[in-house]
Amino acid sequence: MAEEPNASQPASFLPFRPPAIFLMGPTATGKTDLAIALREYLPVDIISVDSALVYRGLDIGSAKPCAVELAKAPHRLIDICDPSEAYSAAQFVTDARREMADITAKGRIPLLVGGTMLYFKALLEGLSDAPAVDPAIRQAIETEAAQKGWPVMHQQLMEVDPDTAAKIHPNHSQRIQRALEVFRATGVPVSVYRQQHQQGGGGAPIEDDYEIFQLALLPHDRKWLHQRIEQRFRQMLVQGFEVEVRALLERGDLHADLPAIRAVGYRQMWQFLEGHLSYDEMLLKGVAATRQLAKRQLTWLRKWPDLQRFYLDNEDGTLISPKEILDNCLKFLHKGSIYNRQAE
Repeated sequence: MAEEPNASQPASFLPFRPPAIFLMGPTATGKTDLAIALREYLPVDIISVDSALVYRGLDIGSAKPCAVELAKAPHRLIDICDPSEAYSAAQFVTDARREMADITAKGRIPLLVGGTMLYFKALLEGLSDAPAVDPAIRQAIETEAAQKGWPVMHQQLMEVDPDTAAKIHPNHSQRIQRALEVFRATGVPVSVYRQQHQQGGGGAPIEDDYEIFQLALLPHDRKWLHQRIEQRFRQMLVQGFEVEVRALLERGDLHADLPAIRAVGYRQMWQFLEGHLSYDEMLLKGVAATRQLAKRQLTWLRKWPDLQRFYLDNEDGTLISPKEILDNCLKFLHKGSIYNRQAE
């Protein structure tokens, strides 16, 4: 089980790091609405973390914020690529770091919002060349930590890799464990791998530079989420999703193997327009593919460390109001001293 975040007790030995908020969750859980609402109370600027929203012309099927929403709360890293181009996690890390630095330099807080978990992971952990985990070493470290506690393990790390240890809170079990695994497996501090990778164009974990507050919107009842996904997909069809994809198809320079066209929903609509699926098949397969996406996102989040979870429904099936979810998020952030103005 992931540890509860310890945002209210930052490590005194760590250098000052500006705050950043990560808001994640499966598709169709209202992340965009919450991000826009948070902007009413926090000095945040929003950065999109979505592999489909980067593409121009992928608007309806990607649930891209509408013009009114973007005017109220601009999103960075939206509409930065043509659908004919590929966009990678490495590119995202570079772009996100640039935007975060710009936001921080203006005295505001980066709020990264989306459901592309690979992008979040690459940004959090850095693009490292460190070796794969040895299960036996991992188990030995976990057993030792259960007996001695993570602060003791942190002290062990301080002795063999002080550069890495100085950037990690003594209770941040995942990062301590990973760093000890690398050293015990190779005899080489993870900071050395990181330095070598940075010299080759890689990136360090974002937590070296920012105090990260991680939030997730999650359902207790997946049936409710499945219903919401189908409702939203049908609404996209009403809004003109078919017309949107037909315009992409008629460009003539796009094809079904491009990352943009492989996006959930777009692949199925493209197949319909090319005559490979009936309209009803497209609808069923589009909904099923979106549900599978949500399942993968929930699998990522199930064991995501240092994550504050906010549920959209109670265990008895009743829904929690958006206002209550907003208030709970603000209380958590207030506890972490991220802002001075409380929700009214």
